[in-house]
Amino acid sequence: MGPVPRLARALVRSGLLLIAASVVIFLCTAALPGDAADALGGGRATPEELARLRAEQGLDRPLHIRYLDWLSGVLTGEPGASLITGRPVAELVAQRAGVTVALAGAALAVSVPLTAALSWAAVSGPRRLRSAVNALIVAGAALPQAVVAAALVAWLSAAWGWFPPVSMLPAGEPPWRRPDLLALPALTLALPAAAYGAALLRGAIADVLARPYVRDAELRGLSPVTIGLRYVLPMVAAPATRLLAVLLGGLVAGTAVAETLFGLAGLGELLVTAISTRDVPVVQSVAILAAAVVVAGLFAADTAAPRLHPKAARP
Repeated sequence: MGPVPRLARALVRSGLLLIAASVVIFLCTAALPGDAADALGGGRATPEELARLRAEQGLDRPLHIRYLDWLSGVLTGEPGASLITGRPVAELVAQRAGVTVALAGAALAVSVPLTAALSWAAVSGPRRLRSAVNALIVAGAALPQAVVAAALVAWLSAAWGWFPPVSMLPAGEPPWRRPDLLALPALTLALPAAAYGAALLRGAIADVLARPYVRDAELRGLSPVTIGLRYVLPMVAAPATRLLAVLLGGLVAGTAVAETLFGLAGLGELLVTAISTRDVPVVQSVAILAAAVVVAGLFAADTAAPRLHPKAARP
């Protein structure tokens, strides 16, 4: 199959994934107990006042009508206004996006090389080293972000004083100008992501290292670096690209926890606040944006992977 049909299939698949994600997001937000009218009423509004608030916010309309209105707004770049503050959702998202992009980018910059190092160490080198690294990978992938954050604060902030324990950016300060405030939340995201990525990638590296031509290269005295770059990297580039898309999606989704724990005013913190107040347009917009990032990463990986996969790798 030529590149154009493959690209068309990937586009269709990505579009269907986004539509499915939008349906799931909309149904999940519709199933939340309570709504913005309850939050605005503060538990003291009468049934008549609640009915008036729901009518003003369009919450009394049929479910499918609300979904189609929201979907058309997303496609036109106008996903509506916040039910709590009345501000345009696009403005709220744009205001917070810079922090989340900087945080996810910093976490990705740490997790990618760390994933590669852990994956390689888990399948090569002395047996004791492999056992220790594999145990570290399993433990790191299993730890919740809250536990990782607590450990990092205890060591890097309280004990050693390297970074502040809270990452609240000054008003109007771009996040990339304060890397000290991004360090702990970025590490909170990157360390479990790297362990999870290494758990997935180490099997592919082990399969390549077991191939006859790699063993022959080892017998001819080639260094591990040469073997890795010449024979292993071309064979694992395709699965590594797909893994990168998965890691990126996990980092974007994980910003909600990290931003809330460290006080960063990003999209994750906005999502948590919107859920607590049942600000449905904000929740839906942030969630579909995160889904779009994941789908875009998978699309890029699907289109790039066939070009990266060699027909054969021989010394």
